[in-house]
Amino acid sequence: MLQDVTAAALAAGADAAEVAFADHQALSVTVRMGALEEVEREESRELGLRVLIGRRQASVSGSDVSAQGRAKLIERVVAMARLAVEDPYVGLAPADRLARGAHADLALYDAAEPTPDELEDLAREAEDAARAVDGVTVSNGASASWSMSSWRLATSDGFFGDHRGSAFSLSVGAIAGEGAQMEQGYDGRSTRWRADLPGATGIGAEAGRRAVAALNPRKLDSMTASVVFENRLAVSLLSPLIGAISGPAVARGVSFLKDRLGQAVFAKGTTLVDDPHRLKGLASSPFDDEGVVNQAMNLIDDGVLTTWLLNSNTARQLGLTTTGHASRGLAGPPGVSPSNLVLLPGALDQAALMRQAGRGVLVTSMFGPSINANTGDWSVGCSGLWFEGGEIAYPVTEITVAGNLIDIYKRLIPGSDLEIRGAADAPSILVEDLAIAGK
Repeated sequence: MLQDVTAAALAAGADAAEVAFADHQALSVTVRMGALEEVEREESRELGLRVLIGRRQASVSGSDVSAQGRAKLIERVVAMARLAVEDPYVGLAPADRLARGAHADLALYDAAEPTPDELEDLAREAEDAARAVDGVTVSNGASASWSMSSWRLATSDGFFGDHRGSAFSLSVGAIAGEGAQMEQGYDGRSTRWRADLPGATGIGAEAGRRAVAALNPRKLDSMTASVVFENRLAVSLLSPLIGAISGPAVARGVSFLKDRLGQAVFAKGTTLVDDPHRLKGLASSPFDDEGVVNQAMNLIDDGVLTTWLLNSNTARQLGLTTTGHASRGLAGPPGVSPSNLVLLPGALDQAALMRQAGRGVLVTSMFGPSINANTGDWSVGCSGLWFEGGEIAYPVTEITVAGNLIDIYKRLIPGSDLEIRGAADAPSILVEDLAIAGK
């Protein structure tokens, strides 16, 4: 069907065409305080079409994938492209970069589709474990879900590729304390394969433990102190880095790293890997969303920034070659994004990082980050645990951690407690002498 759509678009006046098709199914069940709250089922099929006429392009998407619906999409998008503003860098991916031939099986799909009753039982087990923790007073609900998605991509240059994946997820929230002294805790996991999902009892118990550990928090005076970001959220510290090395940001000149390609940005020994071919990876794919060959690469290698994240458009703008990081939905031109990110671990576990720091904050929750994309000035709201002599002393809340990321990245110390939990993971991270704004 997809090759027929590209052929029809060329016949209607397009010089080139790219079509994507997505098929999605999902089922989720939520329980709260021992009662079934919601069962939701979703099914969708959608087609996205991008066409080029000279240096003009347009894209449309629609859920009517019948022959008549496809004909209307083609007619509409070709008319739109004729009226679009010219872009000197527009075009499909270079033919010599396309991932032609057989594509790797990355073990992304598990055919074990659960029933609503099975998901409800899983959610109940997680919630029961959270509520059983001493000090937990209320459940914030538990949700178990399953989804399956398939993706097909074809271009008028002769590329065709498809892949599909499944996802199994379980999450639970717990509340400890009463009245004005209530604190929340959360835990959850997502995996490609059902058998890889951790036990529901363990997830629920962790959510309860985290809620209780946050009870009776104190406020800190403003100060400069060491900060340890725990492993389950430490990768958030690297999110501004990904934005800063994305091709569109660099091409527009709105990146605090725009002049640092090939330079040491982190301490020697620090390595950040991007691997689209990780087996069972939540962000794995055998090719990028322009059909380009993708591969594992070190974005940061021994502290040095090695590359920008490029699709074909931004590569042309910068006089470079696409890196296989094109990312798109069904509507609009491709953007860029990484795949499975991992900050490689260092030598010290979280406890050793705290002992090295002596005193400071172990951050367990982050919210409301702010970044100046041009300068790297960064701040984020936090709560967590104050430690003295390397030992946890008491919970803290309503603090803001701030600094300049160019300086922070150079002083960042990765821990050894790496755990692969999602599409972006890091061990605990220590940054000494950070500004902490408190009461």
